[in-house]
Parts: sequence; C-alpha cells; structure tokens
Amino acid sequence: MAPSQEPPGAFVTLEPLIQLTRGGTPESLHFGAVAVVNRRGQLTACVGDAHQRIFTRSTLKALQALPFVQAGGPAQLGYTQEEVAMLCASHNGEDRHVAATESMLQKTGLNYRTLRCGCHVPGLFTLLEQAPPEGLVFDERHNNCSGKHAGFLAHCVLQGWPTDDYVAPDHPLQQAIRHNVAQAVGMAADELRMGIDGCSAPNYAMPLSKLAYGYARLASGAADAELGESFSALSAAMTAQPWMVSGTGRNDLAFTQAGRGDWVCKIGADGVQVIGSKSRGEALAIKISDGNKAALYATTVEVLDQLGWLDDAQRRLLEPWRAKILRNARGLHVGDRNPVFKLQTP
Repeated sequence: MAPSQEPPGAFVTLEPLIQLTRGGTPESLHFGAVAVVNRRGQLTACVGDAHQRIFTRSTLKALQALPFVQAGGPAQLGYTQEEVAMLCASHNGEDRHVAATESMLQKTGLNYRTLRCGCHVPGLFTLLEQAPPEGLVFDERHNNCSGKHAGFLAHCVLQGWPTDDYVAPDHPLQQAIRHNVAQAVGMAADELRMGIDGCSAPNYAMPLSKLAYGYARLASGAADAELGESFSALSAAMTAQPWMVSGTGRNDLAFTQAGRGDWVCKIGADGVQVIGSKSRGEALAIKISDGNKAALYATTVEVLDQLGWLDDAQRRLLEPWRAKILRNARGLHVGDRNPVFKLQTP
C-alpha cells in the first residue's frame, strides 16, 4: 500500500499561535491548530481548524500498543510497568532504556537484530543538542522507538506471526494496529491515511480532534467501556514512568511530573503534542505547522493555562517551557516569545 498524500493547501486554515519579537519588532510567527475534546468525542475548545488532518507521529504509540495489551501480552511475558511504558516511548536511548528494550526482547526469545526500527545517534545527544562521546557505539536498541518495536515483535511471537516483515502495512500485526487505532479514535480503518514513520512502521494521519479524542479516552482509563482495561494499563504506565517514556531533559518528563499523575503526555515529531487529563476525561492536541519545538512547548503551556489546568506551582514548573524571554549566548534579553491566540468555544 503506498503512503497517502495530503492534497496541496492542507494547512490554509491554521492560525497564528506564537510570535517572536526582537527589539519590540515582530521577527517570526508560528502557525498551528489546537483541539480540546472530551471522552464523549465533543469538541470543547479550539484554535484554527480543529479537524485539520495531521500525521500523528509518535503520539500514536500508545494506541499502536493496543493489540498487544488487549491480548494480555504484557502479563503473559511478565513485562514490568517500566516495560509497558516503553511500548509508548520516544526515549533518549539512555542505559535504562536500552536495558528495558533488551529485557523485552529476551522475554520473547529474540535479540536486537530482529528490530526493524533502524539505528540512529541516541536522542540524549541529538534532542538535547549535546555532542556524543568519542567512540560511542549504538545499535537499534538505542533508537527512540525501540520499545514500541520490541512490543510489536512480542505480539507477533505470541500470535505466531512472522517477525521478519512485521512493519509491512499488510502484515497481520499492522492490520490489527490499524483496526485498534481506528477503534480508539472513532473512525473507520479505511479513513486513516497511511504514511511511513521515521522508524519504518506505518503511521496514520487523522483529524486533530480525533487524536485528542483518542487521548481523552486513553486518559479516562477504566472509565472507557470499550477499551478501558488496556487504556488503564497504558495510561498508568505513562504517568508512573515518564522517564521511561522520554528521558533526561525531555518535555514529556517535565509535563507529566507537573501533572502530578493526572496528565498523560506524549510528543510527536514535526510539532505534535497531546495531553490527556485523567480527572477531566478531556485531552488537548496541538499541531505546529512548521514543526518548531519551542513554539510547540510554549503553545502547550499556554493552552493548559487558558484551560485552567494550571495552579501557581505548575506555572512555575513549566515556565522554562513557555520560554517567553529570548536570550543570546551572553545571556542578554534580546527578544520575546509570546502567545497570540485565545481558545474559542466551538
């Protein structure tokens, strides 16, 4: 199946979200869209076109784990909660991440050479803009998606499916994932538009509001009548083990800790962020059209604040991610980063 192509003009309805100024003069403007949806699928707040179709990227991982968790795979293999969190991770490739991936594979009788996620410099260095040490040796276990792929392989082993081509769109695993993803977000499977993610697995484009709905259900856990047991296990792992989901210095770690066990947080490449609230049964989903990370972080904090999800202590914790003041290499205040949007009631 060929990757789906979004038609030209797909981002014409995006709204300005974050503006940068230098010396009081506007310098750059980041556009995007925001959708806030409750677990009943109702859009409660938005900016821009909340139904804009976007690729979900790594925010999809918790939903891609559904076939494995629905089948009781983690219990059958004796996965720890840290290893369940790794199913949903975009991790830094730090030692604990690598060890968890290795453990997950060993429990299926496989090794890292079976992984089809590819190999890249660990995110601890690339995402945090640090130089890797000379002579660093890394392999597929260091890939930020290795936990997801270890879970893919585990499900294949338990189901008796072939493991050599498990990322192929027509593989039984990927067909099962497509079915469960569609089920979780309230769409028909053939409505999901497919592309290939950076880790070589199929990824799906869907309306931003549908992604938010999926996370509202995920955060609701056992309250979800259809997928509650799996949602409960996955959301509990993500909130209890945020370091495993991300790693040192990462935004999902900081936001999850600020949420004090209530927020299920996941970032995706190219400007996607989702946060679901367990207590509210509601989730926000954000897409920054140019994929700018600083704009994404600032928008996320502002949306949380406008929704009334933040108290004073949480605002202080997340202030570095709002990053309103721009400083140069000497620490001089040279500009400002400010939100230019207000959430609207649809």
